Amino acid sequence: MTMLSNLAPIPELYVSYESAQKLKLEAGDLQSHDLTPRQICDLELLMNGGFYPLKGFLSEADYDGVVENMRLTDGTLWPMPINLDVKEEFADKIEIGQDIALRDQEGVILATMTVTDKWVPNKAREAEMVFGADDLAHPAVNYLHHTAGKVYLGGPVTGIQQPVHYDFRARRDTPNELRAYFRKLGWRRIVAFQTRNPLHRAHQELTFRAAKEAQANLLIHPVVGMTKPGDVDHFTRVRCYEAVLDKYPAATTTMSLLNLAMRMAGPREAVWHGLIRRNHGCTHFIVGRDHAGPGKNSQGQDFYGPYDAQELFKKHQDEIGLEMVDFKHMVYVQEKAQYYPVSEVPEGSTVLDISGTELRRRLREGLEIPEWFSFPEVVTELRRTSPPRSKQGFTVFFTGFSGSGKSTIANALMVKLMEMGGRPVTLLDGDVVRKHLSSELGFSKEHRDINIKRIGYVASEITKNGGIAICAPIAPYASTRRAVREMVEAYGAFCEVHVATTIEECERRDRKGLYKLAREGKIKEFTGISDPYDVPENPELRVETENVDVDNCAHQVLLMLESMGLIAG
Repeated sequence: MTMLSNLAPIPELYVSYESAQKLKLEAGDLQSHDLTPRQICDLELLMNGGFYPLKGFLSEADYDGVVENMRLTDGTLWPMPINLDVKEEFADKIEIGQDIALRDQEGVILATMTVTDKWVPNKAREAEMVFGADDLAHPAVNYLHHTAGKVYLGGPVTGIQQPVHYDFRARRDTPNELRAYFRKLGWRRIVAFQTRNPLHRAHQELTFRAAKEAQANLLIHPVVGMTKPGDVDHFTRVRCYEAVLDKYPAATTTMSLLNLAMRMAGPREAVWHGLIRRNHGCTHFIVGRDHAGPGKNSQGQDFYGPYDAQELFKKHQDEIGLEMVDFKHMVYVQEKAQYYPVSEVPEGSTVLDISGTELRRRLREGLEIPEWFSFPEVVTELRRTSPPRSKQGFTVFFTGFSGSGKSTIANALMVKLMEMGGRPVTLLDGDVVRKHLSSELGFSKEHRDINIKRIGYVASEITKNGGIAICAPIAPYASTRRAVREMVEAYGAFCEVHVATTIEECERRDRKGLYKLAREGKIKEFTGISDPYDVPENPELRVETENVDVDNCAHQVLLMLESMGLIAG
């Protein structure tokens, strides 16, 4: 592959406006695939050249090469599988050589794709090679096994139109738009800064220094596609970035938003980010400590070593076509009242630093965030989105066997919370939800999952709007409970309560006579008898109900909510 100058136009996959109008009409008759949010991000960067030299979704041979040794079949460096994952029912309808229409969630046709390959990937192998472990604690591995379709399609893409964004339109640039902007301003050396978090003073110091060291201009290039569950939403982040832009010398710095779906793949992700930034016209790239790391694995260890990403990037630097700039960990030296790289701190000084965890705690508890740490404008934005916990919505999610006492405790808790006042309280009881939201569902594993996810969705909306949701379904499967937790934690706190009544005790109570019917084989797939129950590994609270009165159980939950800062003591 010939290296393009960083400012020459880069090939895109769009057809001309006239052809697009014609194609749109023809594509109306094709089999359609409705793209997921992650696929829309991938497709946008395929079409606009952000994923150059890819011409579409990877073929099986290219996919194998990427998974095994980060290379396409022609030898080009590419570290991340980019595939169109689809459900089996859809794949069964598709023949090799067929064209399909790719639509966004409103049904608008964004592109067509010629399907050249169709296969069932070995996802465990993909997880092992790309993310370093087949471990569900990794958000992308969890996505791979629980969200992504079973079958992969590969083939070239013909771009008809860009995905529509209604937010921050002036801040979104294609690779060619950025290259044209750099040409116009006469920028020759551009250092890119990748971020998925709000910027504080240390980041501002670090990026400013990095640009100065590389004698380059600075592109702040935050990801606004999909980041890690639990991250600050991109609307808030962009408002924070805009507040910080004023702190840079005007002619040296610009900001552009990147609609990338991150995979949090650490070292491979860093190489991928480098290739994407090269396509956007940059010459240098800041690679951070634990760059794009997803946090802890199921053993409680970090997924990747702090410098793994930098080492892999350095190894492939020439091929990526970008120079790596070391990310210096900046700390505030009290005596000097300024930031220094950790390695240059004068001896005997007092070093101040606030971790991300500590910052979240201070926001949650409404504590002061010092000026040396962040800009007042940024803190104001963050406080608007995450008020102290005692003013946020939250969800209490009871899980346990049928007849364990979930509904009874949930009702008592609801009354106690209503007595305290201050926030609207909604009880989403299993039976009530089945009547109003899920009356058409049966009790197969698939239907139970759908039912729990509906409850989770409603709870997340209540939480988002500052209310309290109390849920009391059986929710037997750990993966579904995790999905609900992620839905809710995007907007507020989630408190899982395992009502740990034994199956023997539930059967002894058998208020509804269900266990008797299950034992007689009249109810199929009954949790605890003929269907499994995944006992929660680390719920926020476990309550025993045998020989304990309901009031006491509900009180234990209240004490837990108080210790989480969700209700005032």
